[in-house]
Amino acid sequence: MDNANKNRKNEDSGRLDFIRAIVSEDLRTGKWDGRVVTRFPPEPNGYLHIGHAKSICLNFGIAAEFGGRCHLRFDDTNPEKEEQEYVDSIIEDVRWLGWDWGEHLYFGSDYFEKMYEYAVRLIEKGKAYVCDLNAEQTREYRGTLTRPGKDSPYRSRTVEENLDLFERMRKGEFPDGSRTLRAKIDMAHPNLNMRDPVMYRIVHADHHRTGDKWCIYPMYDWAHGLEDSIEQVTHSICTLEFENHRPLYDWFLDELGAYHPQQIEFARLNLTYTVMSKRKLLRLVQAGHVSGWDDPRMPTICGLRRRGYSPQAIREFARRIGVNKFNSTVGIALLEHCLREDLNRTSPRVMAVLRPLKVVIDNYPEAKVIELQAVNNPEDPAAGTRKVPFSRELYIEREDFMEEPPKKFFRLAPGREVRLRYAYFVKCVDAVKDADGNIVELHCTYDPATRGGDAPDGRKVKATLHWVSAQHALDAEVRLYDNLFTKENPDEVGDGGDFAANLNPNSLEVLKSCKVEPSLAGAEPLSRFQFERLGYFCADPDSAKERPIFNRTVTLRDTWARIQKAQELG
Repeated sequence: MDNANKNRKNEDSGRLDFIRAIVSEDLRTGKWDGRVVTRFPPEPNGYLHIGHAKSICLNFGIAAEFGGRCHLRFDDTNPEKEEQEYVDSIIEDVRWLGWDWGEHLYFGSDYFEKMYEYAVRLIEKGKAYVCDLNAEQTREYRGTLTRPGKDSPYRSRTVEENLDLFERMRKGEFPDGSRTLRAKIDMAHPNLNMRDPVMYRIVHADHHRTGDKWCIYPMYDWAHGLEDSIEQVTHSICTLEFENHRPLYDWFLDELGAYHPQQIEFARLNLTYTVMSKRKLLRLVQAGHVSGWDDPRMPTICGLRRRGYSPQAIREFARRIGVNKFNSTVGIALLEHCLREDLNRTSPRVMAVLRPLKVVIDNYPEAKVIELQAVNNPEDPAAGTRKVPFSRELYIEREDFMEEPPKKFFRLAPGREVRLRYAYFVKCVDAVKDADGNIVELHCTYDPATRGGDAPDGRKVKATLHWVSAQHALDAEVRLYDNLFTKENPDEVGDGGDFAANLNPNSLEVLKSCKVEPSLAGAEPLSRFQFERLGYFCADPDSAKERPIFNRTVTLRDTWARIQKAQELG
């Protein structure tokens, strides 16, 4: 297959996005000898979120489309914040999204010895020195955007002294924070990243892979470019905040005479009603605002998975938003639209009643139970049908009945007739109330001639209600999730407030008395369904066969689709 056929074009514009255009041109000119090597390089200091999913789909997607390969590499240079738990979760998330790195799984810690050798080379060239300034002094000497920095008093140490001190740093002779290794560049450089940046710091902490072998650890800016170079990456795709770091990466590689990947920056994903900072997500977990990293309200990939998102929906969302060079915020309605499109095609339909109201059909035989044919998915003829039991006593949604209905309420009311899904026309003849005046039971009659169809006399009804048989229904718990924040931009807080002030107190409602049809017994964890008329739901991993738990994934309302339609009409 030639490269032109391998290129996936943007379906909306018919053109390659700017990154794919660069890769396509590089292949045409033979810049990298026909190679395409990308990488997804997460730090294992937290769980991945929907913003990382964009980067995952971009890096693995480009490699797949252009016949290349994508490495999964962990930038594990900070032992104080990194854990094996995060490594395992990242591997699971990338695989769940449908991507595979084959044999190309790497860790920055794989290259610690090589990085140390490179650092020694810079010292020998007089391009790096050991500095005794502490962290606060280093910041003070660095200067500001409007004020140049000043040289460290240790900048003039000899090569021999620096080599000796750096070796002793490695051997563990000095306490944490007492010394660093810094590059010798230019303390007056307009780019603050070039003002003698720290390359190594002393940290006496066990690493999740190397144990206590090291007590000096490379800084991210020193390690990251070297890792790409060592792995012979062709296109090092980063988010925009690394654009000002690129001159530093280039300086390191130039001074070492090392292989140079091409760094390309793109805008990270910002999503309404969501925070994307791992630091802030960690705060939500630690403060108990959510139940954990996989809370279905979290934008983490494991949280989205538990809520019922499909990998296909997330990949389609990443495709639609594309990549660009300017920061912007994407409405969460588009993500939910992609989700609904996928779930509508793939989710079996079932009936569930979240707030049950009992219905007794007075003229239906007490002991009679029949099985009705129900369609599993009208979007997928191959999905077939299932049997749904029907009996004299049923449950319907409490909101589907009103004793004194307004003009545009077409559901059940005294003397009114409606259709029961897949079943019969029923008419309400009485409403039973408790001592407090609350309606606790409805009595209806049914027309046996209307089973699964219209009335023979041609009369019509204006509403079809879902229901479950009281005798056969399963008790279930249903968790209704909403946006975690009340503001589109949760970081918008006045008077020095905190983003947590914008948390939505109604982001979770737990319903413990729900009734679902018996076909949901033993639903597999994370299996997805459309509860007819109610939305899309997912079986929670904590479900029990006897009492399942379902998480609402998304409602049936599609705000983004309505906006698009209005724009087309307008």
